[in-house]
Amino acid sequence: MINVDLLKVICETPGAPGFEQRIRELVLKEVSPLVDKVEVDNMGNVITFKKGAGDKKVMIAAHMDEIGFIVTHVDEDGFVRFHPLGGFDPKTLTSQRVIVHGEKDLIGVMGSKPIHLMKPEERNKQTPINEYFIDLGMPKAEVVKLVSIGDPITRDRHLIEMGECVNSKSIDNRVSVFILIEVLRELKNKEVPYDIYGVFTVQEEVGLRGAISSAHSIDPDFGIGLDVTIAFDVPGAQSHEYVTRLGKGAAIKIMDGSVISDYRMVNFLKKTATQYNIPWQPEILPAGGTDTAGLQRYGKKGAIAGAISIPLRHIHQTIELAHKQDIHHCIELLKAALLHLDQYDWRFEHTRIEEKKKGDDVFGFL
Repeated sequence: MINVDLLKVICETPGAPGFEQRIRELVLKEVSPLVDKVEVDNMGNVITFKKGAGDKKVMIAAHMDEIGFIVTHVDEDGFVRFHPLGGFDPKTLTSQRVIVHGEKDLIGVMGSKPIHLMKPEERNKQTPINEYFIDLGMPKAEVVKLVSIGDPITRDRHLIEMGECVNSKSIDNRVSVFILIEVLRELKNKEVPYDIYGVFTVQEEVGLRGAISSAHSIDPDFGIGLDVTIAFDVPGAQSHEYVTRLGKGAAIKIMDGSVISDYRMVNFLKKTATQYNIPWQPEILPAGGTDTAGLQRYGKKGAIAGAISIPLRHIHQTIELAHKQDIHHCIELLKAALLHLDQYDWRFEHTRIEEKKKGDDVFGFL
C-alpha cells in the first residue's frame, strides 16, 4: 500500500528547525531523479520543479523540520539544559531518550525531579519544561568536549507498524515529505497542466519561515499545503472534538488557526476526491497553523490556497500514530488534484454570473 521502509528512513532522519541538513540531503537524493530541476535556496528549502503545459504555477509545501530542542547550558555536573524548538507537551518528555547532535551524536535521557522527592502539592502539577534536563551519563569534562551551546537535539524513536498504522516520532511532518516524494515519483512520466513546484520547507515549527520565503520567490497561482492534523477520536473525546478520525480518509482543510482555505480550492479538492472515489473528511482545526498560510499570503499576488491533511493521533508528543490507508488516500488525492487543476473554473462568482447571463454554464468542472 505504501513504502513503509522509505517512510521509516524519512521519519528517523534528524532535522530540528534550522538544522535540517541531514533530512535535506535525504530529500535531495530521493527527488533529484524525479523532476526537471532541483535547487536549494538561501534558507535551505528544497525547491523542485516539473514543467507543465500551461502558464500557471502550483506550489506544494511539505515542511522537513521536526519539533526538537537546542542546547542552552551545560552545568557543573555535565547535565544539559535546553530550549524547545517548536511546541511540546512537557508531560510526554519524562525519561525519554534524545540525541544531542554535538561533535558526534550522543544519546541522552530527559530527567526531572523524581516523584519520591516531590512535595504532595507538586505531584499533581505538570512539571514545567524549564525544569527538565538531559543526562548524557558523562562528567562535565567529557560533555564540554562534545557539546556546545546551540547544538540541536532530536528525539530517539524508531518507526514501527502497529496494526493498520505506523507509529513513530516526527510523523509530523515527515509523512508529508514522504507523500510529496511519492506523488512526484508517480507524476515523473505524466504530463501535468501547470508548472509544479514541490517545496520541502524549513522552520515551519517555529513560524512557517521557509514557506513564507519560498512562496514569495515562486509567486504561485495555486498553493496546496501538506501537513498533519489532529485525530482526537479517542476515549473521553466527544464527537464534536474529533477534528478528524483515523482511517476515514484524507482530510481537506477548511480552516485552522492561521488560514481560511480558499473555498474554491476546498470545493475542487472535495469534487476531485468524490470523482475519483478517494475517501475524504473535512477538517476545521481551532488552533495551530501550517505552511498553507504562507502559501496563501506571501506570493506577490496571493494564491488560491488550501491543504490536504493527514489525520494524526498523539500529535506533538514523543510518538505519533497515522493510518496507512489515510496516507495512501492523501497521495491519491494530491496526485489527482495536480493532474486536473485545469479542469475547474477558478473564477469568482461575479465573473461566473456575468458569463452565465451570456448563456455559458461555467460552474464547477469545465
